[in-house]
Amino acid sequence: MKITRPLVAAALAGLVAAGLATFAAPSPAGLTGDRTGDTGPATRVRDAVDDPAGYRGLAVATVDGGQVRVAGIGERGTAGGDVDAGTPFESGSLTKVMTGMLLADLVADGVVTPDDTLRQLFPGRAFEDPAVGDVTLAELAGHTSGLPRLAPAPGGPLSTVVAAVRGTDPYAGQDAAHVLGALTGTRVRDHRGEVTYSNFGMAVLGLALAERAGTAYPELLRQRLLDPLGMTATGFVGEGDPLPAGAATGGTGAGRPMRPWRAGGLAAAGIGMWTTADDLARLLAATMAGTAPGADATTPRYGPDDERIGFGWFTTRYDDREIVWHNGATGGFSAYVGFERATGRGVVLLGNTDRGVEAVGLRLLGVDRPTDGPDANWLLIAVTVVLLAGGGLGLAATATGTGSTWRPAPDRLGLAGGVLSAAASLVLAHRAGAWLDVPAVLWPVAVGFAVAGVVLAVFRWPGLPLIGRGTPWVRWTGAAIGAVVSGGLILAVAVLT
Repeated sequence: MKITRPLVAAALAGLVAAGLATFAAPSPAGLTGDRTGDTGPATRVRDAVDDPAGYRGLAVATVDGGQVRVAGIGERGTAGGDVDAGTPFESGSLTKVMTGMLLADLVADGVVTPDDTLRQLFPGRAFEDPAVGDVTLAELAGHTSGLPRLAPAPGGPLSTVVAAVRGTDPYAGQDAAHVLGALTGTRVRDHRGEVTYSNFGMAVLGLALAERAGTAYPELLRQRLLDPLGMTATGFVGEGDPLPAGAATGGTGAGRPMRPWRAGGLAAAGIGMWTTADDLARLLAATMAGTAPGADATTPRYGPDDERIGFGWFTTRYDDREIVWHNGATGGFSAYVGFERATGRGVVLLGNTDRGVEAVGLRLLGVDRPTDGPDANWLLIAVTVVLLAGGGLGLAATATGTGSTWRPAPDRLGLAGGVLSAAASLVLAHRAGAWLDVPAVLWPVAVGFAVAGVVLAVFRWPGLPLIGRGTPWVRWTGAAIGAVVSGGLILAVAVLT
């Protein structure tokens, strides 16, 4: 075959494809200069952020001597729209401090005691491990229960991995019945009595308190904490519920959109709650003043001196300073609430990417931590590079095989599999690549090489055998497996998301 004409056609096609692919290239998040609200805290946040890459929008509230100031920085989502103090964000595990305060409030009113056990709260439930029935409300609130970190996912571990790749809810299907069923079958671990973070345990705490109160957890929280504090913009979004008006849209720092988490059985642990900087400022100010229902939950009770926990609230020592705090993280959002008793200063931070805001929050409190730049995930970087190389150069190399030892001549079965594999690699790289560390321009370049490989394959196709080398049944089996894997991946990532 004449090589000049195919190469020219492939080069032109690759250049056109690369140019068009730039419009669909990965778009890592970046914090813009747009500001709303009080310029004071907005400026302080900008100064506290070393590297804006990976953030898209931040809402901030500061409390100093009882004075509350709020602001917004950046965009609500990829479609634009400025963040402000009333923009709803998914707050993740910040709900845990509210669950702890709910326990403290119910204890103060004599509804429950800290030593009430799960056997007492769920009298009709049989526990496979009797020790589970002996777990107390205080142990659940202080993460010392010995329960596992997570309840088992309905679809098993694979469903969690698939959800992470697709950007969907990894806790889908975990309603109250699922959580309580998992509680019945679980066992207490050897670390009971030690502080070991458990989303599962905090979810069970919320369900137990709701059981005693005779209502659902969201309604109990509304009655006992949200309404008394005037937190009217805070609430839960369940399956099928619309998001709050003007809500921020979440995503990864690398630019991948992520769907909200809505599992109702894990509400008390932080799944499904949306709130605003305005509302959290009310909670924070009242908690610092000791007037919030259940404010005693912030009192440290368990753990070593430098890292103690009360009912949901952590207290961490930084040299000679103590910060009371909690953070939150979902697939596409991050959050932080913290305050220092000695100075009377507090801060709320909400972000609409998965890049953490803890270091920024600490700096606003005057505690300087190491750089808050996103840590490089070298394994993900390597995987991204391999996917780009395999999706682009791999197909081009296969299509130009000469028959030598290192570059065997292609056949039709190999080229067909190569095209499907290249498409899957590029889709996966676009969806889950390390685009905060790998230049996004490499994706359209890889697309260009892949299209060039397809064009070369088209030119060579008529003169190629169906199977040129290897044992036919082995080749067909490998091709079938590759087609299922590649096709399934493309379907899961590109179509079902």
